[in-house]
Amino acid sequence: MTIKVALAGAGAFGIKHIEGIRNIDGVEVVSVIGRELDKTKEVAAKFGIGHVTTELSESLALKEVDAVILCTPTQMHAAQAIACMKAGKHVQVEIPLADSLKDAQEVVALQKQTGLVAMCGHTRRFNPSHQFVHKKIAAGEFNIQQMDVQTYFFRRTNMNALGQARSWTDHLLWHHAAHTVDLFAYQCGSPIVKANAVQGPIHPALGIAMDMSIQLKAANGAICTLSLSFNNEGPLGTFFRYIGDTATYIARYDDLFNGKEEKIDVSKVDVSMNGIELQDREFFAAIKEGREPNSSVAQVLPCYQVLHGLEQQLKA
Repeated sequence: MTIKVALAGAGAFGIKHIEGIRNIDGVEVVSVIGRELDKTKEVAAKFGIGHVTTELSESLALKEVDAVILCTPTQMHAAQAIACMKAGKHVQVEIPLADSLKDAQEVVALQKQTGLVAMCGHTRRFNPSHQFVHKKIAAGEFNIQQMDVQTYFFRRTNMNALGQARSWTDHLLWHHAAHTVDLFAYQCGSPIVKANAVQGPIHPALGIAMDMSIQLKAANGAICTLSLSFNNEGPLGTFFRYIGDTATYIARYDDLFNGKEEKIDVSKVDVSMNGIELQDREFFAAIKEGREPNSSVAQVLPCYQVLHGLEQQLKA
């Protein structure tokens, strides 16, 4: 059985998913949805995708579509995930699940009601670098004492990962912090019991804070310090330092180093070195096997509870 997929959002991240899916047997992207028809047609032509539309509802009406991957603006994630499940389609929504706790809870409630596979793209759970650390923890060979994380971009206008203009405003708390908040609790295997945040000035045009600092503590005593900025001109991306009882690990996307900056070979950790592809493999495997995926909407809900608490703190 081939799983037929509709992909919504033909931007930088949508293309990463299409490229990843090409390496996965028994899965085919049959429909692509984009905001601008001409650009979306270009992507469809490049990857040989037959159906192109600007309306998600049009793809949801296609009987052959089994599952949907949403790579759309953050503000649309929850409503679109709900629409997919109401149409009887399995859904994977890119991080973040929502930009409010209420919306995240509604997605989880509908998933429970329908029993469909609903997953959120918390890619750090799948990157080989972080999987390597996770396996060390699971084997009892390493325990986190502190995670020190820097999420740095230079983004004073609305730009995507390819440096192209974006139709929406990104968010440090609800998007970029979500990666680390979820990963910290996941790696510790322990819920977050304490969270604090402070933020810098609000940007006059974008209406968001461009700098933020977050502290987290897990029930098992581990702590996490997260610094986020859209103002940083130096190496861009997220850098994770795991300080533990037996080692220090530094993760930069799919690459891993020890505390002495010696590279660790993570090429045998999984079937691919591409975190997005591994995330997609888990989504399709869960559909085929009729099980809950790693990074299901229910599993990541505690992350959004923490983000909600931080948002309340920042508003106060």
